[in-house]
Amino acid sequence: MDIITVEKRNEQLKAKQLRRKGIVPCCVYGGGLANTISIQMEQKTADKLLRVLRLGSKVQLKLDDQNIITQIKDKYFANGKVEHIDFQALDPQTKVNSVAHIILENSDVVTGVLDKMLMEIPYASLPKDMIDTITVDLEGKAVGTTIAVKDIPEFSNENIELQVETDSIILKISEKKSSISKDNALANE
Repeated sequence: MDIITVEKRNEQLKAKQLRRKGIVPCCVYGGGLANTISIQMEQKTADKLLRVLRLGSKVQLKLDDQNIITQIKDKYFANGKVEHIDFQALDPQTKVNSVAHIILENSDVVTGVLDKMLMEIPYASLPKDMIDTITVDLEGKAVGTTIAVKDIPEFSNENIELQVETDSIILKISEKKSSISKDNALANE
């Protein structure tokens, strides 16, 4: 789990002023916190964080002498720059809704047409059981291959409460349509 050092937000400056100084305003809420905590981090840190992680990713925030286990709940962009990040604090004893991201490996070697249907799988779990990403290797997968949620071993875990049907299709590889058959179809019209 990534550890990001943050500081309490400078309430003397407006969000726009912070951004001009290369600082991204953020907030942490939920998970047993009495109140929402306004925090800030450097723009470089926020950019790097969101390049590597996604919505639903677990992150440990170090704020002064306090470590807060969170997930990235929302992010806001304007003009290609991170404007704000919302973090949800996680209570170790409470299930949390999140999303697992499907990462496809070797998609460039697929011989057919790759139809991506469901690249984010919503679920609920305790923080210790959270899944950030699942890599599916497509090398050697033939035309006609269909992968459903139930085909992913990580989703067979009894500690993961899926919020989609297990028969939901993640991806399928279908045959490439030849241009000759399209031409024949047009000629027959």
